[in-house]
Amino acid sequence: MKVNDVATYEVEGAVAVVTLNSPPVNALSAAVRQGIAGGLKMALEDDAVRAMLLICEGRTFFAGADITEFGKPPVEPVLRDVQLMLENATKPVIAAIHGTALGGGLEIALTAHYRIAVPSAKCGLPEVNLGLLPGAGGTQRLPRIVGIAKALDLITSGKPVSAKAAKKMGLVDELATEGNLRADALTFANRVIDENRPLLKVRDRTDKLSEARGKPDIFADFRKAHARKFRGYKAPESIIRCIEATLEKPFDEGLAFEATLFRELQAGSQSAAQRHIFFAERQAAKIDGIPADTPILPIRKVGVIGAGTMGGGIAMSFANAGIPVTLVDSSEDALFRGLRVIRGNYEATARKGRMKAEDVDARMGILTGSVSMEDLSDCDLIIEAVFELMEIKKEVFAKLDGIAKPDAILATNTSYLDIDEIGSATSRPASVIGLHFFSPAHIMKLLEIVRGKNTRADIIATSMKLAKTLGKVGVLVGNAYGFVGNRILAARDAQANRLILEGATPEAVDKVLYDFGFPMGHFQMRDLAGLDVGWNREKSSSSTVREILNEMGRHGQKTVGGFYDYDENRNRTPSPVAQKVIEDFAAKQGIAHREIGEAEIRDRILYAMVNEGAKLLDEGIASRASDIDVVWVTGYGWPQYEGGPMFWADLQGLPQVLEKLKSLQDEYSDAFAPSPLIERLVSEGKGFRDA
Repeated sequence: MKVNDVATYEVEGAVAVVTLNSPPVNALSAAVRQGIAGGLKMALEDDAVRAMLLICEGRTFFAGADITEFGKPPVEPVLRDVQLMLENATKPVIAAIHGTALGGGLEIALTAHYRIAVPSAKCGLPEVNLGLLPGAGGTQRLPRIVGIAKALDLITSGKPVSAKAAKKMGLVDELATEGNLRADALTFANRVIDENRPLLKVRDRTDKLSEARGKPDIFADFRKAHARKFRGYKAPESIIRCIEATLEKPFDEGLAFEATLFRELQAGSQSAAQRHIFFAERQAAKIDGIPADTPILPIRKVGVIGAGTMGGGIAMSFANAGIPVTLVDSSEDALFRGLRVIRGNYEATARKGRMKAEDVDARMGILTGSVSMEDLSDCDLIIEAVFELMEIKKEVFAKLDGIAKPDAILATNTSYLDIDEIGSATSRPASVIGLHFFSPAHIMKLLEIVRGKNTRADIIATSMKLAKTLGKVGVLVGNAYGFVGNRILAARDAQANRLILEGATPEAVDKVLYDFGFPMGHFQMRDLAGLDVGWNREKSSSSTVREILNEMGRHGQKTVGGFYDYDENRNRTPSPVAQKVIEDFAAKQGIAHREIGEAEIRDRILYAMVNEGAKLLDEGIASRASDIDVVWVTGYGWPQYEGGPMFWADLQGLPQVLEKLKSLQDEYSDAFAPSPLIERLVSEGKGFRDA
């Protein structure tokens, strides 16, 4: 019988089965909570029932709270009330888990008296990824069932564990046969009844906590080991404090402490920023102007031209997804070197236990090397990753035009160059698209997908789907110099370079960006990437500090130095040589040195980036402000807890941003002349979120 629109109640023998079905992921909405509570009430009032089974239809167990309810008035019963009803039930409650039990879903399962799961199921508390902590007892119950050390790792990482691992650590009591959850769960429930098993409440367990009492170093060591990973984020420290409370406070007091810290995080800007990015990544996958039923082209075999760092990483991305790749380079030596690096990367991963030895051979087995572009004639997609010069890329595409099959997608990995000009070297510009991977390509999540003025809709749709296949975040952008990411980077670069000429040191600029939350500063990043990327020795004319450093053989970390000096282990120190180059160049340009404070560095760099982002929106190169945020968070290290440059600007308030830009324009240069979009939005009382 129906409990409500999403829940049904039926009795099999002595077991009441309450089934929830609220697609797509059985999120714990008000209707789902009411269904659980109503089903439990019916089971408790039914004298023929001696146990209750809680199970879900569809692809998953409860996959978490209904995030759309955040910030809205609560609807009864709230999650904690439902948990108390389950936990205090006078008949055994068994949670039957398939798919994923995440967040509130796992917290519901932890209030059942027993848990059974199919081997493919996963359990986890991923709230940290949204700048939150588990707010329904997860920080108090999980340590009591798996121990302090495991709880610290599971909750601060947010990573789910397999049902088999959950069984081993005591989180799951039984494993069901795959595909036979309901029947096995009923058998287990009847065993609980027949054996008259007790009503085991996780909240009352103390054995796993006792193992950690008198060992304060557990928390100190954990904080120290993860200091770099947690830097800047508030949620991990709040989680640690809550888990500490399991040893220091009675359960109900720990629960109240958890609720207090949850509310603080939920109301803070960090969680708002991380939730913004969560939704922004999903929004980026939606393509405006292209019908949902646009056909997706099959990608069965891929060709990659260029066996260097980028080409090798791109080839690995496809091999990792199980797609056969032909890697082409004009030189036997370069090809051999590239394949050797790829194998070395895989073997290093296997040594760390992240891959099996047989997986190394399997991935290398679908990767073929060649020195002939003719071997790409049967590829569905061909990506060039050659030197960043227009004439070289056009030469490659002209050759491809005569080799690639008629329906092949021709892609360029260019970072800056005009997609349409590259496509003009072919007789089929509609087949040309930009697939801008980020280095290292097999690791970085971002894939900028650049549409040319002629690029076909099915090729765009296929490229966006391909990003998901590769496990990347695809963002569709327009064709302009540097697209979205590098165009904003160029604005940052201009200010960073001007600042060091005016008196700031590279390390001072880098410190401001690092303190803001970037993983490294601007000049550290330049040295890491290589100052010679895109530099042409023949055309070099000592017209910038970077050119002079390159002419001196200072290409960054890979040489004796760049903006910094490096030892044999690539540890950096401020460089007197680079500083003298900077000062001499500034003097030659007639730029006087002065003291520059951190506030000026921060304002000039960040507001220049925001202003450039606004111009990209106004020009239609970026479709949404949130797309810009996704690009910068996933590809350039903008701290996730600051939500991206456009979100950060909205947080400052666009009227304040406009005022700051005008002030910077008056004091420094017209580089800060406010984008017309900012002026329009301010006049209309809107923010970037409305653009």
